[in-house]
Amino acid sequence: MSEFFGPWTKKGEDDEEVVEETVETYTTTTTRTQIPSKSSSTKTTTMTTPAKLFGRELSTYDEVDVDELLAKLSQEELTMLAKEVDPDDNFLPPSQRNNYDCEKDPTGPLNRKKLIEHINKQALETPDRPEVKPYVAGVVRGKKWIPPPQPEKMRDADEQISIDLGDEYEQALTTASQEEIIDLAAILGFHSMMNQDQYHASLLNKGQPVGLGWDGITKATKPKVYPMDPPNDTDPDDTITRVQQNDQKLTDLNWNNIKNISDEKFEKLFEALKGNTQLEVLSLVNVGLNDRTAALLSDALRVNSGLRVVNVETNFISPAGVLQLLRALADTHTVEEFRASNQRSQVLGNKIEMEITSLVEQNPTLLRLGLHLEYSDARHRIASHLQRNIDRIRQQRRSQNSA
Repeated sequence: MSEFFGPWTKKGEDDEEVVEETVETYTTTTTRTQIPSKSSSTKTTTMTTPAKLFGRELSTYDEVDVDELLAKLSQEELTMLAKEVDPDDNFLPPSQRNNYDCEKDPTGPLNRKKLIEHINKQALETPDRPEVKPYVAGVVRGKKWIPPPQPEKMRDADEQISIDLGDEYEQALTTASQEEIIDLAAILGFHSMMNQDQYHASLLNKGQPVGLGWDGITKATKPKVYPMDPPNDTDPDDTITRVQQNDQKLTDLNWNNIKNISDEKFEKLFEALKGNTQLEVLSLVNVGLNDRTAALLSDALRVNSGLRVVNVETNFISPAGVLQLLRALADTHTVEEFRASNQRSQVLGNKIEMEITSLVEQNPTLLRLGLHLEYSDARHRIASHLQRNIDRIRQQRRSQNSA
Protein backbone atom coordinates (compact mmCIF):
# COMPACT_ATOMS: atom_id res chain seq x y z
CA MET A 1 0.00 0.00 0.00
CA SER A 2 1.37 3.39 -0.97
CA GLU A 3 1.98 6.24 1.48
CA PHE A 4 1.24 10.00 1.33
CA PHE A 5 4.19 12.42 1.47
CA GLY A 6 3.85 16.16 1.47
CA PRO A 7 0.56 18.00 1.07
CA TRP A 8 -1.00 16.04 -1.77
CA THR A 9 1.73 13.89 -3.34
CA LYS A 10 1.58 10.12 -3.62
CA LYS A 11 4.59 7.94 -4.54
CA GLY A 12 5.10 4.30 -5.28
CA GLU A 13 7.94 2.06 -6.49
CA ASP A 14 7.24 2.22 -10.25
CA ASP A 15 4.42 4.76 -10.18
CA GLU A 16 4.29 8.50 -10.70
CA GLU A 17 1.06 9.94 -9.35
CA VAL A 18 -0.27 13.49 -9.34
CA VAL A 19 -3.16 14.61 -7.13
CA GLU A 20 -5.29 17.61 -8.17
CA GLU A 21 -7.16 19.57 -5.50
CA THR A 22 -10.53 21.33 -5.87
CA VAL A 23 -12.61 23.24 -3.35
CA GLU A 24 -14.40 20.27 -1.79
CA THR A 25 -13.54 17.39 -4.13
CA TYR A 26 -10.15 15.82 -4.52
CA THR A 27 -9.42 13.90 -7.73
CA THR A 28 -6.40 11.58 -7.82
CA THR A 29 -5.00 10.79 -11.25
CA THR A 30 -2.56 7.93 -11.53
CA THR A 31 -0.47 7.46 -14.66
CA ARG A 32 1.58 4.37 -15.03
CA THR A 33 4.57 4.54 -17.39
CA GLN A 34 5.95 1.31 -18.72
CA ILE A 35 8.15 0.23 -21.55
CA PRO A 36 7.16 1.50 -25.01
CA SER A 37 6.02 -1.93 -26.19
CA LYS A 38 3.31 -2.03 -23.49
CA SER A 39 0.17 0.11 -23.29
CA SER A 40 -0.35 2.79 -20.64
CA SER A 41 -3.50 3.17 -18.54
CA THR A 42 -5.03 6.06 -16.54
CA LYS A 43 -7.00 5.57 -13.31
CA THR A 44 -9.22 8.32 -11.76
CA THR A 45 -10.55 8.25 -8.19
CA THR A 46 -12.99 10.92 -6.74
CA MET A 47 -13.30 11.67 -3.01
CA THR A 48 -15.83 14.19 -1.53
CA THR A 49 -15.34 15.79 1.90
CA PRO A 50 -18.41 16.32 4.13
CA ALA A 51 -19.70 19.87 4.86
CA LYS A 52 -18.36 21.46 8.06
CA LEU A 53 -19.38 24.28 10.40
CA PHE A 54 -16.74 25.98 12.58
CA GLY A 55 -14.32 23.15 11.78
CA ARG A 56 -16.76 20.42 12.83
CA GLU A 57 -19.01 18.21 10.82
CA LEU A 58 -22.72 18.99 10.88
CA SER A 59 -23.54 15.58 12.30
CA THR A 60 -21.84 16.55 15.58
CA TYR A 61 -24.51 19.24 16.17
CA ASP A 62 -27.47 16.88 15.95
CA GLU A 63 -27.54 16.17 19.67
CA VAL A 64 -27.05 19.79 20.76
CA ASP A 65 -29.96 21.22 22.77
CA VAL A 66 -30.77 24.59 21.13
CA ASP A 67 -33.11 25.69 23.92
CA GLU A 68 -30.36 25.17 26.49
CA LEU A 69 -27.94 27.27 24.44
CA LEU A 70 -30.48 30.08 24.05
CA ALA A 71 -31.14 30.07 27.80
CA LYS A 72 -27.47 30.78 28.46
CA LEU A 73 -27.46 33.89 26.21
CA SER A 74 -28.00 37.37 27.66
CA GLN A 75 -30.59 39.85 26.37
CA GLU A 76 -27.99 41.77 24.36
CA GLU A 77 -26.77 38.56 22.74
CA LEU A 78 -30.34 37.52 21.90
CA THR A 79 -30.95 40.91 20.30
CA MET A 80 -27.82 40.59 18.20
CA LEU A 81 -28.82 37.06 17.21
CA ALA A 82 -32.33 38.20 16.21
CA LYS A 83 -30.81 40.83 13.90
CA GLU A 84 -28.71 38.20 12.17
CA VAL A 85 -31.46 35.59 11.74
CA ASP A 86 -34.43 36.07 9.38
CA PRO A 87 -37.03 33.45 10.37
CA ASP A 88 -39.27 32.22 7.59
CA ASP A 89 -42.42 32.05 9.69
CA ASN A 90 -45.69 33.48 8.38
CA PHE A 91 -47.20 33.48 11.86
CA LEU A 92 -44.76 36.13 13.07
CA PRO A 93 -45.60 39.79 12.38
CA PRO A 94 -43.44 41.53 9.76
CA SER A 95 -41.90 43.76 12.45
CA GLN A 96 -40.32 40.68 14.04
CA ARG A 97 -39.15 39.10 10.79
CA ASN A 98 -36.89 41.90 9.55
CA ASN A 99 -33.65 43.42 10.78
CA TYR A 100 -35.10 46.89 11.36
CA ASP A 101 -35.72 47.72 15.02
CA CYS A 102 -37.12 51.09 16.02
CA GLU A 103 -35.66 52.13 19.35
CA LYS A 104 -37.67 55.35 19.68
CA ASP A 105 -40.29 55.61 22.37
CA PRO A 106 -43.92 55.96 21.20
CA THR A 107 -45.19 59.55 21.27
CA GLY A 108 -48.86 58.60 21.44
CA PRO A 109 -51.59 56.61 19.71
CA LEU A 110 -51.60 56.26 15.92
CA ASN A 111 -53.32 59.13 14.10
CA ARG A 112 -53.72 58.11 10.48
CA LYS A 113 -54.77 61.56 9.28
CA LYS A 114 -51.72 63.28 10.78
CA LEU A 115 -49.46 60.54 9.45
CA ILE A 116 -50.74 61.03 5.89
CA GLU A 117 -50.39 64.81 6.23
CA HIS A 118 -46.81 64.39 7.44
CA ILE A 119 -45.96 62.05 4.54
CA ASN A 120 -47.46 64.50 2.02
CA LYS A 121 -45.55 67.39 3.61
CA GLN A 122 -42.28 65.48 3.42
CA ALA A 123 -42.97 64.59 -0.21
CA LEU A 124 -43.63 68.23 -1.12
CA GLU A 125 -40.58 69.55 0.74
CA THR A 126 -38.20 66.98 -0.71
CA PRO A 127 -36.61 68.51 -3.83
CA ASP A 128 -36.85 66.64 -7.09
CA ARG A 129 -33.77 64.98 -8.44
CA PRO A 130 -32.26 66.96 -11.29
CA GLU A 131 -32.78 65.49 -14.71
CA VAL A 132 -29.70 64.22 -16.44
CA LYS A 133 -31.08 65.30 -19.78
CA PRO A 134 -33.53 68.21 -19.84
CA TYR A 135 -36.94 67.76 -21.42
CA VAL A 136 -37.37 69.04 -24.95
CA ALA A 137 -40.69 68.82 -26.73
CA GLY A 138 -40.58 66.33 -29.60
CA VAL A 139 -37.26 64.80 -28.57
CA VAL A 140 -37.18 61.23 -27.27
CA ARG A 141 -35.00 60.85 -24.21
CA GLY A 142 -33.29 57.54 -23.74
CA LYS A 143 -33.54 54.51 -25.96
CA LYS A 144 -36.69 54.25 -28.04
CA TRP A 145 -38.39 50.88 -27.89
CA ILE A 146 -38.53 49.08 -31.22
CA PRO A 147 -40.72 46.00 -31.44
CA PRO A 148 -38.80 42.86 -32.30
CA PRO A 149 -39.24 41.54 -35.81
CA GLN A 150 -41.84 38.89 -36.33
CA PRO A 151 -40.45 35.37 -36.64
CA GLU A 152 -40.17 34.12 -40.19
CA LYS A 153 -42.32 31.08 -39.49
CA MET A 154 -45.23 33.17 -38.23
CA ARG A 155 -44.85 35.68 -41.05
CA ASP A 156 -44.84 32.93 -43.63
CA ALA A 157 -47.88 31.34 -41.98
CA ASP A 158 -49.83 34.63 -42.11
CA GLU A 159 -48.95 35.08 -45.75
CA GLN A 160 -50.02 31.54 -46.61
CA ILE A 161 -53.48 31.76 -45.00
CA SER A 162 -56.12 31.44 -47.69
CA ILE A 163 -59.69 30.21 -47.89
CA ASP A 164 -60.49 27.64 -50.51
CA LEU A 165 -64.13 28.14 -51.48
CA GLY A 166 -64.10 25.82 -54.42
CA ASP A 167 -64.25 26.57 -58.12
CA GLU A 168 -68.02 27.06 -58.21
CA TYR A 169 -68.11 29.59 -55.35
CA GLU A 170 -65.02 31.40 -56.61
CA GLN A 171 -66.56 31.79 -60.06
CA ALA A 172 -69.91 32.88 -58.61
CA LEU A 173 -68.37 35.53 -56.38
CA THR A 174 -66.06 36.78 -59.12
CA THR A 175 -68.89 37.33 -61.60
CA ALA A 176 -71.43 38.61 -59.01
CA SER A 177 -72.58 42.18 -59.28
CA GLN A 178 -72.46 44.68 -56.44
CA GLU A 179 -76.19 44.35 -55.74
CA GLU A 180 -75.90 40.56 -55.49
CA ILE A 181 -72.95 40.79 -53.08
CA ILE A 182 -74.91 43.23 -50.91
CA ASP A 183 -77.88 40.87 -50.83
CA LEU A 184 -75.59 37.99 -49.89
CA ALA A 185 -74.06 40.04 -47.07
CA ALA A 186 -77.53 40.83 -45.75
CA ILE A 187 -78.48 37.15 -45.82
CA LEU A 188 -75.31 36.13 -43.96
CA GLY A 189 -75.76 38.89 -41.40
CA PHE A 190 -72.72 41.00 -42.31
CA HIS A 191 -74.48 44.24 -41.47
CA SER A 192 -71.32 45.98 -40.29
CA MET A 193 -69.88 45.69 -43.80
CA MET A 194 -72.64 47.87 -45.25
CA ASN A 195 -73.83 51.36 -44.63
CA GLN A 196 -77.44 52.09 -43.81
CA ASP A 197 -78.56 52.78 -47.35
CA GLN A 198 -76.96 49.57 -48.60
CA TYR A 199 -78.55 47.53 -45.81
CA HIS A 200 -82.06 48.87 -46.34
CA ALA A 201 -81.72 48.60 -50.09
CA SER A 202 -80.74 44.94 -49.73
CA LEU A 203 -83.79 44.31 -47.52
CA LEU A 204 -86.07 45.97 -50.05
CA ASN A 205 -84.32 44.18 -52.94
CA LYS A 206 -83.50 47.42 -54.72
CA GLY A 207 -80.44 48.58 -56.63
CA GLN A 208 -77.89 50.80 -54.96
CA PRO A 209 -78.01 54.56 -55.55
CA VAL A 210 -75.14 56.08 -57.47
CA GLY A 211 -72.07 56.65 -55.30
CA LEU A 212 -73.16 54.34 -52.48
CA GLY A 213 -71.22 51.19 -53.34
CA TRP A 214 -68.74 49.28 -51.23
CA ASP A 215 -66.42 52.29 -51.34
CA GLY A 216 -69.15 54.57 -50.04
CA ILE A 217 -68.98 56.17 -46.63
CA THR A 218 -71.58 55.33 -44.03
CA LYS A 219 -73.42 58.52 -43.20
CA ALA A 220 -76.22 59.06 -40.76
CA THR A 221 -79.47 59.86 -42.49
CA LYS A 222 -81.45 62.77 -41.16
CA PRO A 223 -84.39 61.73 -39.01
CA LYS A 224 -87.79 62.32 -40.45
CA VAL A 225 -89.57 65.25 -38.92
CA TYR A 226 -93.09 64.46 -37.85
CA PRO A 227 -95.46 67.20 -36.83
CA MET A 228 -96.36 67.40 -33.18
CA ASP A 229 -99.74 66.10 -32.22
CA PRO A 230 -102.12 68.95 -31.66
CA PRO A 231 -103.40 69.35 -28.13
CA ASN A 232 -106.64 67.62 -27.33
CA ASP A 233 -109.29 70.31 -27.58
CA THR A 234 -112.17 68.07 -26.57
CA ASP A 235 -114.54 69.78 -24.17
CA PRO A 236 -115.23 67.36 -21.28
CA ASP A 237 -118.43 69.09 -20.23
CA ASP A 238 -119.84 69.02 -23.74
CA THR A 239 -119.02 65.35 -24.25
CA ILE A 240 -120.56 64.43 -20.90
CA THR A 241 -123.77 66.13 -21.95
CA ARG A 242 -123.79 64.29 -25.29
CA VAL A 243 -123.18 60.95 -23.55
CA GLN A 244 -126.06 61.65 -21.19
CA GLN A 245 -128.29 62.48 -24.15
CA ASN A 246 -127.18 59.27 -25.94
CA ASP A 247 -126.11 61.21 -29.03
CA GLN A 248 -126.02 58.94 -32.09
CA LYS A 249 -123.12 60.87 -33.68
CA LEU A 250 -120.86 60.40 -30.64
CA THR A 251 -119.36 56.94 -31.15
CA ASP A 252 -115.73 57.75 -30.21
CA LEU A 253 -114.92 59.58 -26.97
CA ASN A 254 -111.27 60.68 -26.68
CA TRP A 255 -110.10 62.40 -23.50
CA ASN A 256 -106.43 61.46 -23.97
CA ASN A 257 -103.84 63.74 -22.32
CA ILE A 258 -106.39 66.20 -20.96
CA LYS A 259 -105.05 67.55 -17.71
CA ASN A 260 -106.80 68.44 -14.47
CA ILE A 261 -110.02 66.50 -15.01
CA SER A 262 -111.85 66.48 -11.70
CA ASP A 263 -113.29 63.38 -10.11
CA GLU A 264 -116.76 64.92 -10.39
CA LYS A 265 -116.52 64.91 -14.18
CA PHE A 266 -115.41 61.27 -14.17
CA GLU A 267 -118.37 60.41 -11.96
CA LYS A 268 -120.79 62.15 -14.33
CA LEU A 269 -119.24 60.46 -17.38
CA PHE A 270 -119.30 56.94 -15.91
CA GLU A 271 -122.84 57.45 -14.61
CA ALA A 272 -123.92 58.52 -18.11
CA LEU A 273 -122.23 55.45 -19.65
CA LYS A 274 -124.65 53.16 -17.82
CA GLY A 275 -127.55 54.26 -20.03
CA ASN A 276 -125.60 55.01 -23.25
CA THR A 277 -125.91 52.61 -26.20
CA GLN A 278 -124.22 54.61 -28.99
CA LEU A 279 -120.65 55.03 -27.69
CA GLU A 280 -118.27 52.35 -29.01
CA VAL A 281 -114.73 53.62 -28.28
CA LEU A 282 -113.68 55.09 -24.91
CA SER A 283 -110.09 56.45 -24.66
CA LEU A 284 -108.91 57.72 -21.28
CA VAL A 285 -105.11 57.72 -21.67
CA ASN A 286 -103.02 59.80 -19.28
CA VAL A 287 -105.92 61.50 -17.56
CA GLY A 288 -105.05 60.62 -13.94
CA LEU A 289 -107.41 57.72 -13.29
CA ASN A 290 -106.98 56.08 -9.89
CA ASP A 291 -108.50 53.10 -8.12
CA ARG A 292 -111.58 55.06 -7.02
CA THR A 293 -112.46 56.28 -10.52
CA ALA A 294 -111.53 52.85 -11.97
CA ALA A 295 -114.08 51.26 -9.63
CA LEU A 296 -116.74 53.65 -11.00
CA LEU A 297 -115.71 52.73 -14.55
CA SER A 298 -115.99 49.02 -13.77
CA ASP A 299 -119.55 49.56 -12.45
CA ALA A 300 -120.43 51.33 -15.71
CA LEU A 301 -118.87 48.56 -17.85
CA ARG A 302 -121.05 45.92 -16.17
CA VAL A 303 -124.19 47.77 -17.29
CA ASN A 304 -123.09 49.27 -20.63
CA SER A 305 -123.79 47.15 -23.71
CA GLY A 306 -122.38 49.31 -26.52
CA LEU A 307 -118.65 49.75 -25.84
CA ARG A 308 -116.25 47.69 -27.96
CA VAL A 309 -112.87 49.38 -27.17
CA VAL A 310 -111.72 50.61 -23.74
CA ASN A 311 -108.28 52.22 -23.36
CA VAL A 312 -107.10 53.34 -19.90
CA GLU A 313 -103.30 53.21 -20.43
CA THR A 314 -100.78 55.41 -18.57
CA ASN A 315 -102.75 56.11 -15.40
CA PHE A 316 -102.45 55.37 -11.69
CA ILE A 317 -104.52 52.21 -11.42
CA SER A 318 -103.19 49.49 -9.12
CA PRO A 319 -103.10 45.79 -10.12
CA ALA A 320 -106.22 45.20 -8.04
CA GLY A 321 -108.01 47.96 -9.98
CA VAL A 322 -106.99 46.41 -13.32
CA LEU A 323 -108.30 43.07 -12.08
CA GLN A 324 -111.60 44.73 -11.13
CA LEU A 325 -111.98 46.15 -14.65
CA LEU A 326 -111.38 42.73 -16.20
CA ARG A 327 -114.05 41.22 -13.93
CA ALA A 328 -116.48 43.83 -15.27
CA LEU A 329 -115.58 42.85 -18.85
CA ALA A 330 -116.34 39.23 -18.04
CA ASP A 331 -119.84 40.27 -16.97
CA THR A 332 -120.78 42.48 -19.93
CA HIS A 333 -119.37 40.31 -22.82
CA THR A 334 -119.36 43.21 -25.31
CA VAL A 335 -115.83 44.72 -25.16
CA GLU A 336 -113.50 43.32 -27.84
CA GLU A 337 -110.35 45.33 -27.03
CA PHE A 338 -109.06 46.37 -23.60
CA ARG A 339 -105.78 48.23 -22.94
CA ALA A 340 -104.45 49.05 -19.46
CA SER A 341 -100.63 48.94 -19.61
CA ASN A 342 -98.16 51.43 -18.09
CA GLN A 343 -99.89 51.90 -14.77
CA ARG A 344 -98.59 52.90 -11.34
CA SER A 345 -97.21 49.40 -10.71
CA GLN A 346 -95.23 47.98 -13.62
CA VAL A 347 -95.24 44.44 -12.16
CA LEU A 348 -98.62 42.86 -11.53
CA GLY A 349 -97.37 39.80 -9.65
CA ASN A 350 -97.92 36.10 -10.14
CA LYS A 351 -101.24 35.95 -8.26
CA ILE A 352 -102.79 38.86 -10.18
CA GLU A 353 -101.56 37.53 -13.53
CA MET A 354 -103.06 34.10 -12.87
CA GLU A 355 -106.41 35.68 -11.93
CA ILE A 356 -106.27 37.84 -15.07
CA THR A 357 -105.56 34.73 -17.14
CA SER A 358 -108.54 32.94 -15.61
CA LEU A 359 -110.85 35.89 -16.31
CA VAL A 360 -109.66 36.22 -19.92
CA GLU A 361 -110.19 32.51 -20.54
CA GLN A 362 -113.79 32.92 -19.35
CA ASN A 363 -114.42 35.86 -21.72
CA PRO A 364 -115.68 34.69 -25.15
CA THR A 365 -115.73 38.16 -26.81
CA LEU A 366 -112.35 39.69 -25.94
CA LEU A 367 -110.04 39.74 -28.98
CA ARG A 368 -107.15 42.06 -28.00
CA LEU A 369 -105.60 42.70 -24.58
CA GLY A 370 -102.97 45.37 -23.89
CA LEU A 371 -101.18 44.37 -20.66
CA HIS A 372 -97.56 43.71 -19.74
CA LEU A 373 -97.41 40.19 -18.32
CA GLU A 374 -94.18 38.97 -16.74
CA TYR A 375 -94.80 35.21 -16.68
CA SER A 376 -94.68 33.24 -19.90
CA ASP A 377 -97.40 30.83 -18.79
CA ALA A 378 -99.93 33.65 -18.51
CA ARG A 379 -98.86 35.15 -21.84
CA HIS A 380 -99.16 31.83 -23.64
CA ARG A 381 -102.56 30.96 -22.19
CA ILE A 382 -104.02 34.40 -22.92
CA ALA A 383 -102.63 34.47 -26.47
CA SER A 384 -104.05 31.02 -27.18
CA HIS A 385 -107.50 31.97 -25.86
CA LEU A 386 -107.60 35.24 -27.81
CA GLN A 387 -106.64 33.38 -30.97
CA ARG A 388 -109.48 30.90 -30.38
CA ASN A 389 -111.92 33.79 -29.98
CA ILE A 390 -110.72 35.32 -33.25
CA ASP A 391 -111.03 31.99 -35.08
CA ARG A 392 -114.54 31.42 -33.73
CA ILE A 393 -115.74 34.88 -34.80
CA ARG A 394 -114.17 34.39 -38.24
CA GLN A 395 -116.03 31.10 -38.68
CA GLN A 396 -119.28 32.72 -37.60
CA ARG A 397 -118.83 35.45 -40.20
CA ARG A 398 -118.07 32.91 -42.91
CA SER A 399 -121.15 30.90 -42.05
CA GLN A 400 -123.27 34.05 -42.09
CA ASN A 401 -121.86 35.11 -45.49
CA SER A 402 -122.36 31.66 -46.97
CA ALA A 403 -125.96 31.57 -45.72
